[in-house]
Amino acid sequence: MSDFLKHECGIAMIRLLKPLAYYREKYNTPLYGFNQLFLLMEKQHNRGQDGAGIGCVKLNVAPGQPYMARERTIKPNSLARIFKGQLKNYQKKVDRGLIHPEFPKTVKEQFDFGGEILLGHLRYGTSGVHSSASCHPYVRESNWPTKNLMLAGNFTITNEKDLNNGLIDRGQHPIFGTDTQAVLEEIGFHLDEAHDFIYHQMRDQNVDGRRIPGIISKDLDPARILRKACANWDGGYAIAGLIGNGDSFVMRDPQGIRPCHYFQNDEVIAFASERVALMTIFDQPIENVREVEPGSVIVIKNNGTIYSEPFAEPKPITPCSFERIYFSRGNDADIYRERKALGGALLEQVVRAIDNNFADSVFSFVPNTAETAYYGLLDAVRLHRRKEVRDALLAAQQSGTLDAALIDELIMGNWPRGEKIAHKDIKLRTFISQEEGRAKLVSHVYDITYGIVEPKDCLVCIDDSIVRGTTLKESILKILSRTKPRKIVVASTAPQIRYPDCYGIDMSELGKFIAFKATVELIKDDGSADLLVEVYQDCIAQAKRPHSEMVNHVKRLYDRYTDQQISAKIAELVYPKNVPWSGELEILFLPVGKMREAIPRHNGDWYFTGNYPTPGGNATVNQAYINYYENKAGRAY
Repeated sequence: MSDFLKHECGIAMIRLLKPLAYYREKYNTPLYGFNQLFLLMEKQHNRGQDGAGIGCVKLNVAPGQPYMARERTIKPNSLARIFKGQLKNYQKKVDRGLIHPEFPKTVKEQFDFGGEILLGHLRYGTSGVHSSASCHPYVRESNWPTKNLMLAGNFTITNEKDLNNGLIDRGQHPIFGTDTQAVLEEIGFHLDEAHDFIYHQMRDQNVDGRRIPGIISKDLDPARILRKACANWDGGYAIAGLIGNGDSFVMRDPQGIRPCHYFQNDEVIAFASERVALMTIFDQPIENVREVEPGSVIVIKNNGTIYSEPFAEPKPITPCSFERIYFSRGNDADIYRERKALGGALLEQVVRAIDNNFADSVFSFVPNTAETAYYGLLDAVRLHRRKEVRDALLAAQQSGTLDAALIDELIMGNWPRGEKIAHKDIKLRTFISQEEGRAKLVSHVYDITYGIVEPKDCLVCIDDSIVRGTTLKESILKILSRTKPRKIVVASTAPQIRYPDCYGIDMSELGKFIAFKATVELIKDDGSADLLVEVYQDCIAQAKRPHSEMVNHVKRLYDRYTDQQISAKIAELVYPKNVPWSGELEILFLPVGKMREAIPRHNGDWYFTGNYPTPGGNATVNQAYINYYENKAGRAY
């Protein structure tokens, strides 16, 4: 993705199923769980660089002793900073004789994260302010273990305001900030009710007070609590939670929008946003790592009992297609194959764009995340060319014109050339990870290989998606134009991004999408600006309706034009200015139908089609257009 885009967060949770002494004996360290959590988070580092947080709950801790811990930071290299800091604290206590690693009991007593249940979170901010307080895990505290709640997730809830209003209607005083806080308080409310119900039963039966916490802990049913809490949630989510008594859970939204996987054996049950992280860290084959079923919760009770239950009625499954196109790590076998298939699906469009002239074309990719799709396109064009050569040889053989010169011409000529033309400065990209200040530096993110492309060549560059077009215009195309090709073709393996996302990706401001800008320009060119007013008025008219009654009026803007017309206008808008190049520019986008063929199981395509899987989606696009028309910055959810 050439444009900088924040996206889904990453979660990791580890529940040790054996005593700490077991891991000390088998793995020669009492910090087995802590170390595995770090590795599981590190393998998902791509999912969040705005901040990181970890949490821990210890089992069977005596009254008066701490049993929950948390640390969060938004400082640079947040993940490494947290774990290095904790290991430094651990070593200090070892040196002082407070911790004896050969005696895990001392680790549990003296080290904050020496417990059996560990939670990790990598944050990309899609709501709330950028501060350590907005990092997960969030915590709701009480002096009752069964009322303590720690939460981390990869999600966006579109109806946060409704949830907060529901809390107010109950008489509570929620602190507005993020949807995470709203979710925490909603679960916490039902957790309190479940706790109090059991407590009052035991008290009324004159049960000894010291026995009551154990009874509450045994009878508490997190699945039932979550079923009540999430009844009105609208959004995509994968949420992990720890309760102070040692119960834990992981839940996934009913549409399966956000990913979540797990691995279980007799030593551990572990969860992560990405399957390949679990495969690598626990050295498991692909068949041993399973998905958390959409609309279900996996509960691990404090005694180690594990069960899974649905918490919502079944709904159409619409997993996020961007996970496959761009976000998830590409070393997952299925994702790698799918990204190659996405690149290969561009074949017909690319062949037309270069007039089937491979001899005078150079294929490359930008940015590095598009490399796998580039291999897929090269495979496809080579197979295309081989078929052409075969057919020509057969035709020449039948006509009696086959000779060595013709064979050399067919085999050696008009053959696809692949080169690495664009190079990304990784350190610079990290330096400008925040949106502020990027404009001055974006033109220096990429550099090129000189002396490869000739003036007669068409330079074809594969991109995995084009969102705002900013980097394309201000950096990539200016740099590519220095090679002086006769034509530049930028081919996106994602369709045109036309609508905001409201389920965890930072694509919320409609006016920033290059496809939307191009469509608005086409409407103005046609003298049909009144349509922009009509759509605004229609969005205003339905703004106060229930989300379920809203329709996506923004679709009417796009319906007037073909994909090709919008792509041509995008090429006009991003054409590099004030550079010594006057060649042709063509922008290609993979059609939605082709994308679905390449990644058939991940059919969540609302940002391309406007077909949102939940009512909150239409509310979001409605508000996003109102914000655009009224020139208001900020997210629409």
